[in-house]
Amino acid sequence: MAPDAHDLIDLEHTPIAAPGPGRDAVLARVRADLSRDGCAVIKGFLTPAGVAAAAAEADAVADMGHRSFNRTNPYFTEDDPSLPGDHPKRRFYDRSNAFIPADNFAPDGPLRRIFDAPGFDDFIRDCLEEPRDRFFRYADPLADVIVNVAEDGPGFPWHFDTNTFTVTLALQNADEGGAFEYVPAIREGDENFEAVKAVLDGTSADVKTLHLEPGDLQLFKGRYSLHRVAPLTGPTPRYVAIFSYVDQPGMVGSPERTRQLYGRVLPIHLERAGIRGDTLID
Repeated sequence: MAPDAHDLIDLEHTPIAAPGPGRDAVLARVRADLSRDGCAVIKGFLTPAGVAAAAAEADAVADMGHRSFNRTNPYFTEDDPSLPGDHPKRRFYDRSNAFIPADNFAPDGPLRRIFDAPGFDDFIRDCLEEPRDRFFRYADPLADVIVNVAEDGPGFPWHFDTNTFTVTLALQNADEGGAFEYVPAIREGDENFEAVKAVLDGTSADVKTLHLEPGDLQLFKGRYSLHRVAPLTGPTPRYVAIFSYVDQPGMVGSPERTRQLYGRVLPIHLERAGIRGDTLID
């Protein structure tokens, strides 16, 4: 029998669906962190059994991940020769990574049970202080619940997310490396290319570093904050589950970005190409 949400989530530590002072205290702390730098971490969100079950599920379908070894800029776009050579859109980096698409995770598996746990969506929305009419699950059938697999190599270089809000669960760390590094709200309002360039040049003083442990829940506004997974070493892969939310209904990834990350596109990606809530570069 598949474990239910009570076995997977430490609801005593984080009472996501139980109104009261415990939930209010968690919300207050998370909101303060998000307000300060667009990122918050709830330590020990999963129980030890939840970590084990979710990591085992990821391990069982790891061979279904789309592995790519290529060079990308922070926006996942093509080179633009009309720009200066040191422009962020022309800065390409080696990427060694894999994403296990959402259609590999069963409705009754641990990751879907966590995502579908009573009160989970409302808890995340309350943490982010988003109105109901601007908070929706990502409608992408390949990307609403995925697992990022990072193996020995250069990691996932500096980039921005397509979706506005990203919720991640650390499931397994690499032997060494793999820290999460980010620059809060670097392009909230405009692209801010000069500040992005400073990060890429290694001269920015605004980079923050997180060392997540298995079972930690992270809320992150990755559409606006430049971030990366630092290089990793050792045979143990880093597993991070990603639950995605956006600010308008029906949103899916662009065909180009979807093909890069998952190795394929579905008809829905072609039908809804161009639907976005902002004009930022993908």
